[in-house]
Amino acid sequence: MFLPEKSSYTTALRGNRRLVVIVLAIIGFTAISLLTFGQNSLGLGPSCRGRTIRTLSEAVALSTNNANNYNYNNGFNGGQAKFINLNDLEATARAKEEEEHVLILTPLKNAEPYLERYFELIDRLTYPKHLITVAFLVSDTTDNTVKILKKQAKEFLNRDDPLRSYHEVAIYEKDFNFQLPEDKRHTFELQPLRRSYMARSRNYLLTAALREYHSWVLWLDVDVVDYPETILEDLQSVDVDIVVPNCLLKTEDGSFWGYDKNNWQETDYSIEMQKDLDPDYVLLEGYYEFLTGRYLMVDMPTHHDKLDKVPLDGVGATFTLVKANVHREGANFPPYVFQHQVETEGFAKMAKAMGFGVYGLPSYIIHHIKNS
Repeated sequence: MFLPEKSSYTTALRGNRRLVVIVLAIIGFTAISLLTFGQNSLGLGPSCRGRTIRTLSEAVALSTNNANNYNYNNGFNGGQAKFINLNDLEATARAKEEEEHVLILTPLKNAEPYLERYFELIDRLTYPKHLITVAFLVSDTTDNTVKILKKQAKEFLNRDDPLRSYHEVAIYEKDFNFQLPEDKRHTFELQPLRRSYMARSRNYLLTAALREYHSWVLWLDVDVVDYPETILEDLQSVDVDIVVPNCLLKTEDGSFWGYDKNNWQETDYSIEMQKDLDPDYVLLEGYYEFLTGRYLMVDMPTHHDKLDKVPLDGVGATFTLVKANVHREGANFPPYVFQHQVETEGFAKMAKAMGFGVYGLPSYIIHHIKNS
């Protein structure tokens, strides 16, 4: 008569034993997981144990190394946590004294003939080399551009004097499979399409190369052949969000010919004219097929002080200095039509719509090569 009670007791005991085993297993697994996580999160794993990170550069370098820290036998080894206070990042008129980093960006395509002069001019700059990063995006290229870039990067980064070595040189490749004969490069009908691809190239380069420590971004054409060695400090001293010098064409006799006609001001006529345009129509400067009536900076007086600035509504990118926060806050190069513009002029329109200041220096002269 007592068998049912015994059976119930035995069943309950076995159930308790199973519960105890399960609880112990969970506790053991949790302890092992916490130990592993604790070592990795505190930097005590095999790759970091015993090392103290003392500078921001070390932190960035360590994080960069770990970005590709993959073991094909054991899987991912874990990453690094970073805390960076962007509230302290500024772009000021005293950039050199404040040791603010500059990022020079240059998109390239079959640029071999221009690279020697390009690097010569950059290396003449009086801005501290250890505060300069140079980054390239090479697209649809068939010549030795990449080979030359790699060779020059090795030289720039391995100099005996650390202060003469550049902070970083980055080379990216991204093909868009867009081919345009050189003699058709400036054909009016092809400009919207061509510049849409240029905008995409610039955006790829910007998003790949911009780091959290960059205060300034310089967009520099590879075929600019003459500018003052103090140009970075000069343009920074103007202390505006976006600033461009006046880019003329390099001529054998020294005659005055404007080159970068994408630096301009709207006029009453050009503003009124746009009211009747199709929203998707792209306006272009320097073409007789459609005269916009805008005031081009290459047509402005050049006899004033070289740092006297004028407001602009459109800019090119032969030599365009931008405070990095302008890009960080979302102003980029639209590959689509934005207020009748694409690419660099669209960037200027976008930046102004966001409340940033866009300026030009009509009397600050630089020169661009005459392309074939």
